[in-house]
Amino acid sequence: MLSKTHTKYIQSLLHKKFRDESGLFIAEGPKVVMDLLAGRKFVCKELFAVEDWIQEQGSSVPKDAVITEVKDFELKKISSLSTAHSVLAVFEKRKPDPKIQTASKIVLALDTIQDPGNLGTIIRIADWFGVSDIVCSIGCADMYNSKVVQSTMGSLGRVNVIYTDLVEWLKKNKQTKIYSASLDGKDVSTVGKLKEGIIIIGNEANGISDEVINLVNEKITIPKRGEAESLNAAVATGIILSHLKS
Repeated sequence: MLSKTHTKYIQSLLHKKFRDESGLFIAEGPKVVMDLLAGRKFVCKELFAVEDWIQEQGSSVPKDAVITEVKDFELKKISSLSTAHSVLAVFEKRKPDPKIQTASKIVLALDTIQDPGNLGTIIRIADWFGVSDIVCSIGCADMYNSKVVQSTMGSLGRVNVIYTDLVEWLKKNKQTKIYSASLDGKDVSTVGKLKEGIIIIGNEANGISDEVINLVNEKITIPKRGEAESLNAAVATGIILSHLKS
């Protein structure tokens, strides 16, 4: 049985303050947990699972991780999901590589992407297209938010994500051409494949800030054919990368 103290401790990791203090985060569900375990980028500290999952997959868990068998109702108490999925794991955060090189590669830069689902999906899209680095402004959602972790579907362990002063970072990397996703830009389908570049995706509601847009070399856009006011940030990222990533 999970104690009340342990239950509250796991629940606390749903809040950024406690994730920052402890250096831990949670991942849920067989797919996400197994991908993070297999990737070996994160250290698993504890794992809570129902009996069937432990019997089938318990051998995949590192020997130094504590495995606790729980009942469905106990897993539901510590889960952030509307329906708990057989396993929840507590992982240590990893230190990202702050020295991102921009030469001969595509780097994504996110300006205040605040929706956790969008951020998680963008990380997953970056993984799909082989983009290894994402630079987030300080105002972006936390990459260890449970919704972000779930949306990445394991890609969190394969993409290097850093948080920094985006304006200062762009100034330091001005030798690399900077592109922005904008409504008034050049048709992305006419730009051609890129071997190198920084692609900026802006805030869901307000787009790219003036400070950042002033550092952009070229604006690009996805031509509008219908009546929708705008595109979801993650969807736009996928379309742009499908056109530009060589």
